[in-house]
Amino acid sequence: MIKPIAITHFRRVVFFSALYDLLLTAPFATPWSFAAIRTQLTALNQALGGTALPDFAAFPLLMANLLGSIVIVWSVLRLRHPEPLLGRYDGTARFLFATWMAWTLHATGQPVLWLFLIPEFAWGVIQWWPVSGGKASGWPKKTADATSY
Repeated sequence: MIKPIAITHFRRVVFFSALYDLLLTAPFATPWSFAAIRTQLTALNQALGGTALPDFAAFPLLMANLLGSIVIVWSVLRLRHPEPLLGRYDGTARFLFATWMAWTLHATGQPVLWLFLIPEFAWGVIQWWPVSGGKASGWPKKTADATSY
């Protein structure tokens, strides 16, 4: 039997997962900060036995910057409102992110991906852990009134 987390502890999980995202993802939000983090990630990947990461042309860089920007906004929302519902949605997103990280790890073998994949999956698991107290599931209850969502 899995022991549920108290709702107050779950809100802390949501808050700290948002803080983790904000700190980890902020360097991806601009072309200049991404250039610096890419250099660091390449060095780390090579130290772990991988190869240099590929250069990013303008379009892939735009995609990285858009991702970084939206994750910053999503992180600030969860920092200000660490609600169970947002934790459930974030857990879902983390499983999706972890899936694509695992796919890329399989395709490239770049070891630095493990440093992102493991925490991503772990945050997903903890944000899908059962919760006790309050709205235990984190999902709103369905009613006949569509405005209750």
